[in-house]
Order: sequence, then C-alpha cells, then structure tokens
Amino acid sequence: MKEVLTKWYRRYLSEEESVVLLVLLISAFGVTLAFGDILAPVFVAVILAYLMQGVANFMRHRGLPAEVSVAISTLLFFGGFIAVLFGLAPLVWRQLLALVREAPAMIEAGRKVLVTLPEEYPVFFTQQQVNELTSVIQAEMTSIGQMLVTKGLSSIPSMLALLVYLILIPLMVFFFLKDRDQLIGWFSGFLPERRPLLDRIWSELNLQFANYARGKGIEILIIGGASYVVFAVFSLNYAALLGLLVGFSVIVPYIGATLVTIPVVVVAYAQFGVTPDFLWVFGAYAVIQVLDGNVLVPLLFSEAVNLHPVAIVIAVLFFGGLWGLWGVFFAIPLATLVNAILSAWPSTDSLAVST
Repeated sequence: MKEVLTKWYRRYLSEEESVVLLVLLISAFGVTLAFGDILAPVFVAVILAYLMQGVANFMRHRGLPAEVSVAISTLLFFGGFIAVLFGLAPLVWRQLLALVREAPAMIEAGRKVLVTLPEEYPVFFTQQQVNELTSVIQAEMTSIGQMLVTKGLSSIPSMLALLVYLILIPLMVFFFLKDRDQLIGWFSGFLPERRPLLDRIWSELNLQFANYARGKGIEILIIGGASYVVFAVFSLNYAALLGLLVGFSVIVPYIGATLVTIPVVVVAYAQFGVTPDFLWVFGAYAVIQVLDGNVLVPLLFSEAVNLHPVAIVIAVLFFGGLWGLWGVFFAIPLATLVNAILSAWPSTDSLAVST
C-alpha cells in the first residue's frame, strides 16, 4: 500500500506547482463548502461575466477596441437585465400565480381520470391502487399547502435578500468585465512568479469553462425561446412560464428535460384533453427536445468538456445535497470545472512526453 501511494505521489505531485495547485483546490473547496450560500451570487456573477466576455471577445475580433467591446457588452447586459426584470419577470410571475390558483382544478380533473382507469384498463389498474395513489396525491398537496402557508411570512427575509442580489449581481458583473485584468493580476500576486504549469492549466480551464458557460447561455435562449413560440402558437396557457422552465431545464441535462416534461404535459392535458391539439403541442415539444440533444448540443459543445450521464447524476446529487437548489443550479458547471482540472492535471508521464 505504501509503495502504491509513493508511486501515485511521484506521478501526480512530484512537481512543486502540482502541490501548490492541490492546496489551492482544497482551500477553494473548503471556502465554498463553508460559505457556499453566501458566495452563490458571486458564482452567478462570474458565469454571467463569462457570457458577456464572450460577446466582448466577438466584437474585439471584429476590429473594435477592447474598451469599446467591454462597454458595449456591459450595456447589452444591463439592457437585457432591465428587460427581464421589468418585462419577462412580471409576466412569468402573473402566470405562476394563475397556475397556483388553477392547480386544485387540475388535480381534481386528474383524480377523475384516475378513477376511470380500473374500469377502462382492469388488467393494469385495480381500484385499490387508484385509491392509494389518490390518497398519496391528496396528502402531498395538503402538505405543500401547509408549507406555503407556514413559509409565507418567513420568506420575507428571503425576498429582501433577493432584492439585494438584484443590485449586487449586476454591479459585480460590471466590475468583473471592467477590471478583469486587474482582478486576475491581483490574484496572481499570491502565486509563485514562475508558474508555467499553473498558467497552462488555467488557460485550459478557462477555455473549457468559457465554452460551457457561453454554450449553455445560447442553448437556454434558443430552447426557451423556441418553446415559448411553440406554446404561444398553440395558445397553451402559461406559455412564458413553461418556456422559461424548459429553457432553464437544459442546465441539468437528462434530468431537467425529464422533470420539465411533467408540467408541460399536465398543463396541455388540462387545457386540451386527449385531442389533436394536445398531440400537436406534445409532438412539437418532443421535436424541440430531440433537436436540442442531437443538433444543438453537439454544435455548441463540440469543444467543451463532455460529461457522462452518470457523472451528471452524481454531480446533481452531491452538490444538491450540499447547497440545495443552488447546488443543483451549479452542479454541472462545477462538475465541468472538476473534469477540466482532472484532464489537465500534470503527471510524470505527460511531462516526459512534453519534454
């Protein structure tokens, strides 16, 4: 055992910079684990800054000066932020309230359908199974209602925190874009002066994460926008809310698409029933999901880190267990970072090949 550990140490930690990198990673993980909830707005600002830095790089490659490119990307960000805050957010909020008001009627309609299943399909369903399922649904809805009532007043501090985040996040994005070089230089001052290994790993890590963040941003806009257009064309209720959910579901591959399908199907069935309109809506939604997985994702992430589905599930469970909803939201970006670091981690074999 000692010999195995010695070989592993010589292979992966023989370089001084490898040890420095390991200390940095352990320190970063410890700080994130201890203050993850507090630092969540910072992580959001970093991801948004990556997105807008891609816009600035695009304009700079078209011949615009760096300062002008950053200024335009910053103005675009604030313009989009104001449009979402005063345009999309109120619309989605109104549709969410309407959905909450109509949820009991939808549940009652679903219960009536369940009651008829033993008569129509006696081979697959029994009356006892339907009664048990109905009791479970009613119990869950009762507990959800009680939770909403209980947390109504206690959510006021959370709403105040959200208002603070709405101010802090745009400010942090602005300074991340404006003072990017100064911030990187300040952080680099704590590292060794000669650090070719760390610079190489940082370059690869920065490229991988930038590709992922910008690719996901584009995917959210395309899938969310396409879903909203489809739902609006078929006059589906809560089109903006469902389109937003479908757009953000791409953050968690496989799992997100599976979960968001449930509200889409429930709303469409409650509005149309088993009619051609319901089939058209579901068919169009299925086409969007197929095109996303087979066309858009390979096109956007051809140069990004590809994660195995098992790794995605483990990342969601791990980071979601640590930080709840924030952990689920950042699970795939963090897993992408971990994968990029492991892929770029130096070893004696790679160093021998490079020399």
